[in-house]
Amino acid sequence: MYLAEATRPVTALRGVGPVLAGHLERLGIRTLADLLTYAPRDYQDRRRRDHLAEAGACERANVLVRVLSGRWIGRVPPRVFKAEVQDESGQAALLCFGRPFLSRQLLPGRSFWVSGRFQQQRNEVVCSGFELEAYDPREESRIVGRILPVYPLTEGVSQRALRLLVAQALEAVGAQAGELAEEIPEGLRVRHGLPSVGEAVRGLHFPQSESEQASARRCLAYIELFYYQLRLERSRRARQTVERRREPGDRGLRARLLARLPFRLTGDQERALAEIEADLYSAHPCSRLLQGEVGSGKTLVAFLAALVVIEAGEQAALLAPTELLARQHADTAARLLEPLGLRVAFLSGGVQGEARASLLEALACGEVDLVVGTHALFSAQVRYRRLGLAIVDEQQRFGVRQRGAMLGKGESADLLMMSATPIPRSLALVLFGDLGLSELREMPRGRLPVITHLTRQGNEGRVYERVREEVRGGGQAYLVYPLIGTEAGGVKEAEGMFRHLRREVFPELRLALLHSRVPEPDKVMADFAAGRSDILVATSVLEVGVDVPNANCLVVQQAERFGLSSLHQLRGRVGRGPRRSYAFLVYGEDLSQSAAARLKAVLGSTDGFALAEEDLRLRGPGEFLGSRQSGTLRLGVADLARDWEICLAARADALELAGADPGLARPENTPVREVLGLRAGEEEGRADHGWIL
Repeated sequence: MYLAEATRPVTALRGVGPVLAGHLERLGIRTLADLLTYAPRDYQDRRRRDHLAEAGACERANVLVRVLSGRWIGRVPPRVFKAEVQDESGQAALLCFGRPFLSRQLLPGRSFWVSGRFQQQRNEVVCSGFELEAYDPREESRIVGRILPVYPLTEGVSQRALRLLVAQALEAVGAQAGELAEEIPEGLRVRHGLPSVGEAVRGLHFPQSESEQASARRCLAYIELFYYQLRLERSRRARQTVERRREPGDRGLRARLLARLPFRLTGDQERALAEIEADLYSAHPCSRLLQGEVGSGKTLVAFLAALVVIEAGEQAALLAPTELLARQHADTAARLLEPLGLRVAFLSGGVQGEARASLLEALACGEVDLVVGTHALFSAQVRYRRLGLAIVDEQQRFGVRQRGAMLGKGESADLLMMSATPIPRSLALVLFGDLGLSELREMPRGRLPVITHLTRQGNEGRVYERVREEVRGGGQAYLVYPLIGTEAGGVKEAEGMFRHLRREVFPELRLALLHSRVPEPDKVMADFAAGRSDILVATSVLEVGVDVPNANCLVVQQAERFGLSSLHQLRGRVGRGPRRSYAFLVYGEDLSQSAAARLKAVLGSTDGFALAEEDLRLRGPGEFLGSRQSGTLRLGVADLARDWEICLAARADALELAGADPGLARPENTPVREVLGLRAGEEEGRADHGWIL
């Protein structure tokens, strides 16, 4: 049996009832395959037992302790729970930063296994980053002398319970007995020195050594990435087998729109548009990624592309990740396209009742040329008469299945994905190997560059005065903070600073607060865009989809806590109008070497593509991609922050196999054919899980 065939629900295991099954589902675990590919985030080495007396000398100590007492320390919230513990060799303190719930577990008299890094501080030994497990003498023989997995958990699921379930699942699928079938050709397994799937699954959860654990994870990561790359390549090839005919129109709509614009297209816009039009007129459906510098005119290119399919009697849809961004696009589309006689509509989850019913009917009848909206565009009730082009903005915010659901609304629709977060070309080829790639590097003529300043924390008075001057001159400002609310460690946060700024710094100005938890965020943003507030205090929620031409001043507090691409995206919120614009990056005293390099890079360049390449150089491909992984590629075992080389190898192997045996007819490729067949038949909700890409 293949691992992908282990689709029995976890309720088939002993001890899993409806309540526990619900908890497991929050972790994405519904079947035995889900459970067996749920990778541990760490391991505890129980092959040895350390003692508190020498714990400070260990990289990671494993001690059995008894709780003596516990108390809360700190004068103001958030206070920290501190537990005094001991073993036969000495005493230590456990500091529970950010884990107040441990005060209900670390009760005097109870015993625990503690795994973590112990350090000497002042007159005591302390540990703050630790794993905790209640001691049960009945389980001593099962857990002592072994390497134990440490899983990401949710409320209602303990480490002990998950370990027992994994052990059951391993037995149920025959992993211990070598009954799991290999999922890749034997030649690839031998080429890369990979263990069998059964050995890998067992070694992922209960390894006998560090080398066995590393080998197991490498094997499962390779299989996952191999199938991801193979599916990309097969998808690209499959689109080439779909025949379609789209007759070129007279381009009258395009000419009329360009004539109404107060500027000419840049050379990059014309080049990208020509590449997209070649796709749209080709004999097969195409997919393309349009990467554009902040403010480089991606949306205009997308609208011009939409005119091609509209002139051919088809419809276009523009999908955005947030209602705020979708409304901005809809307003722009109405301003540019409705004077041409086109019918533009807006659809989101907030459109209900008769208005929604009327709009859905108009879409189905072809009475709407371009619809702009959120996830509602591909909901089950939405039908298009003839969808010709699906445009996905901020594509990294959408998963593969969401983009597929959007394309599924048309018979042979083309896909245009847009991103204002440039990815270096080498990485884009791996992540989007089935797509064409177009880039907008030129800025529109007349666009003034944003003047960037670095300012040390403590000099905010001068920055605030500059903000006040710009606002008095008719401009508006963004003040950005790394967190929403209070946190230990001296990190500035939006809510507290909003109160301070409104009361102490800018009492004469109109301030508004925006973050992911404020009520009616769209209204807050709309008021700011309409000039009803002067300063918007916010978190990095501003990073994407905010377009207020009058805003010309940005202040990012504790800028060292932001990534390079985030800083560039935030800076792109200003400089969108005729005013000279400024960005002030305020950094703290404790500045690491890598943070200093990021800030210097932003100071020295406004080219998003150059900054993406610099980000890649500074952090390497693993960390660079890891920060984007959630939207671009959902993975189970594999982690691009560690497995970049494995990904490159898997891609090379997948392309070689797809080229040499496109029909997977060779006997050695039988496992691939059968596994792909299993995955193609998976039910809707299952196929998007990490292991089943």
